[in-house]
Amino acid sequence: MEKSLAYKPKNIWDDADAKTRKEMEALAQRYIEFLTRCKTERETVEYVRQRLAENGYAEDFGGDKVMRPLRGKAIFAARKGALPLSQGLSLLAAHADTPRLDFKQRPIVEQPGVAQAKTHYYGGIRKYQWLARPLALHGVIVRENGETLAVTIGEKPGEPVFCIADLLPHLAQKQVTQPVSEAFEAEKLNIILAHSTPKTGKTSKDDAPKDPVKTQLLELLHKKYGICEEDFITAELQAVPAGPARFVGFDKAMIGGYGQDDRICVFTALEAMLEAEATGRSMAVMFWDKEEIGSDGATGAASRFMQYCIEDLARAWEKNVPSSHVLLETRALSADVSAALDPDYQDVHEKQNAALLGYGPVFSKFTGSRGKYGASEADAEFFAVLRGLFNGKGIAWQAAELGKVDHGGGGTVALFLAAYGMQVIDLGPAILSMHSPFELSSSADLFATKQAFRAFLEAQI
Repeated sequence: MEKSLAYKPKNIWDDADAKTRKEMEALAQRYIEFLTRCKTERETVEYVRQRLAENGYAEDFGGDKVMRPLRGKAIFAARKGALPLSQGLSLLAAHADTPRLDFKQRPIVEQPGVAQAKTHYYGGIRKYQWLARPLALHGVIVRENGETLAVTIGEKPGEPVFCIADLLPHLAQKQVTQPVSEAFEAEKLNIILAHSTPKTGKTSKDDAPKDPVKTQLLELLHKKYGICEEDFITAELQAVPAGPARFVGFDKAMIGGYGQDDRICVFTALEAMLEAEATGRSMAVMFWDKEEIGSDGATGAASRFMQYCIEDLARAWEKNVPSSHVLLETRALSADVSAALDPDYQDVHEKQNAALLGYGPVFSKFTGSRGKYGASEADAEFFAVLRGLFNGKGIAWQAAELGKVDHGGGGTVALFLAAYGMQVIDLGPAILSMHSPFELSSSADLFATKQAFRAFLEAQI
C-alpha cells in the first residue's frame, strides 16, 4: 500500500482485536498491582531489585546480567547483548520519585483538639488536591542504634488513614476570592494523626500534661512501635494517597492511581528489559530518584552514579574500552511521561502538537520552557532512526509538546544523559491529571510503550 503523503497519528484502539485487548488488560492489571505496591522511591527500587534478582541479575559485574542499587533509592542494571560494549549501550532511563508530602524533621504539634504532623511538600503539587482525602504513611524510621523500622500505615483493610482537613464553604468567603497560589498555604498542609487524650486520673489541672493529645500519641507510638519523638528527626516519612490503583471507566480502558509520573516508565522499561532478546547492543536501565526536585543529590541524575556503574561495566566486560567511549556511543531513551490533551482544558494545549490518550508513547524532541530554555533537544538523525524502527514494527507513536509555547514546559533527565554526548530523546506515555493524587493513563499506551521500549532494546541501531 502506498504511504499517505499526509501524517495522521494512529489510535491504537481502532485496530486492537480481542486478543490484543485481552493482553492489554492483563498487562494493565499487573501494572495496577505494581502501582498499589510501590508508592515511594524506596519501595519502587526494592521491587525492581527483587524482579531483577528473580531473573538472574546479580551485583557481581563479572556476569552477563548485572545490577547495582544505591542507598535504596536508585538502581542500575545491564545485560550483555549481541554487539560489543564498544558500540555503546541501549539505555532506558526513568525516575522513581513522585510528588508527595514529606514529614518535617520535628513534625508533631498539638493544635486545638488534634495532634498533627507538619509537612514540606516535595515536587510540583496543587496543594488543594491533598485536602480532605485519605492519606497513608510510608517510609523508614531509623533509630539511634541504626535499626531501621519500615513504615506502611493506611493501606490494609482495618488500618487507620490520615488526612488534612479542609475549610468548610460556610467560612471560606475570603478564601474563594483569593488566587489559588495564596488560598492554600503550604504551612497549613498539616496531617491529622490523633485526637484522644490520656486517662490521667488527676484532679488538678496543674497535673495534666501540657499537650494531652500529643502526649497520648507519643505514648501510643512508643508502645506499638518502640519509637520516641526524637526518632522522627532522622526519619523519612511520606504521606501519599491511601488505597489501591484502579481501572477507570466502564470499559476498563484507563488506569487511575498515584505516582504514574514516572513509575509507568519504570514498570514498562523493566518489563521490556526482562522480555527482550539479546539481539542488539548491550542493554541497560537506570532508575533515579530526585527528578521531581531537580535531579540533584547522590541518587539523582546529576550524580555520577551511572557513570561509575558504566566504568565498572567496561572494566568487567571489555577492559580495553574506555568508559567515556561507551558513554559517547550509547543511545538512550529518557523514559518520561507527557501531558495528555485534557478534554476540559483544551485551551492550554496547542492541539496539533498535543499528546492524545490511546495514540501510543509520546516523543518529546525537546523539553524545557519559554524558548526551549533548559531543553535537551534530540538530533534529527536519532529521531528518524527510532521513527523508522517503530513504523517497521507497527508500534504506534506520536510527537508532542507539553502545552502552548510560553505557557507550558517541563524538564526530564534527558539533559543529564546528553551531557555525556550520547544520543537521547524523551519517550513515554501521555498522562491526564499529571502530578495529582490520582493520575490517569491509557491501557493501550501502557502496552505500546512496553512494545516500543522492547523494540529499542533489541534493535541493532
